[in-house]
Amino acid sequence: MRARPFGPLGPVPVVGIGTWNMERDDRRSAVAAIRAALDVGARHVDTAELYGEGRVEEIVAEAIEGRRDEVFLVSKVLPQNASREGAVRACERSLRRLRTDRLDVYLLHWPGPHPLEETIEAFEALVRAGKIRAWGVSNFDVEDLERALAIAGPGRIACNQVLYHLRERGIEHRVVPWCEAHGVAVTGYTPFGRGPFPESHPVLGALARKHGVEPRTIALAFLVRRPSLFAIPKTSTPDRARRNAAAADLTLDADDLEALERAFPLGPPPRTLPTL
Repeated sequence: MRARPFGPLGPVPVVGIGTWNMERDDRRSAVAAIRAALDVGARHVDTAELYGEGRVEEIVAEAIEGRRDEVFLVSKVLPQNASREGAVRACERSLRRLRTDRLDVYLLHWPGPHPLEETIEAFEALVRAGKIRAWGVSNFDVEDLERALAIAGPGRIACNQVLYHLRERGIEHRVVPWCEAHGVAVTGYTPFGRGPFPESHPVLGALARKHGVEPRTIALAFLVRRPSLFAIPKTSTPDRARRNAAAADLTLDADDLEALERAFPLGPPPRTLPTL
């Protein structure tokens, strides 16, 4: 599976698996989906203490049992828990639920009430303690990213996880260029959007037939087309996890990209960062 550097870290597969709302799904199927993703190389597993109030981290723990060294494991701290002491305690709770001694990346889920200086101090302490390899942020606009950079210095922010799908490309105006200029990976969450996916869109259909894949594979391939971009589609279906992973090895040519740009135009710059 195609991989690329993830911020300051080594190569990470460009397509992984997200787990938001996985506590609502059949647990056996959810565990099997994560394992199926690992089996085909989509080893970037994303979760958070928010998801199911920790229950999803426990599902992830079951799925990766005996395979921790294969996994690029990411979790997130809630903003209200992200004080200097609170973020450390939250990370330790996540580690217990995940049944591991370390995270690969720990994210601040969105900007919150505690001074960012405190959160970053906690993250750096967790790095020194070996409990996380690196840290990053989620739902940060450029102004938030600039504040984090001013506090932490260059080369410390591993990634910014943000909303990104064919019908919501607002991050391409400012956030993606900023992250590329500063060596920060961009992880797109909810890459199929919240509403019905446009399975029957004629351009997606034509490109799917051209490449012998399904329309969702085309969409994911577009979303990871730039060197900074990664995607974490959520699924609790093993076959879907395998099919999502196939997008990592699909390269769209210039004609494909032009057709998708016309079908799903960038649109004007958003006033605020798009989120769910």
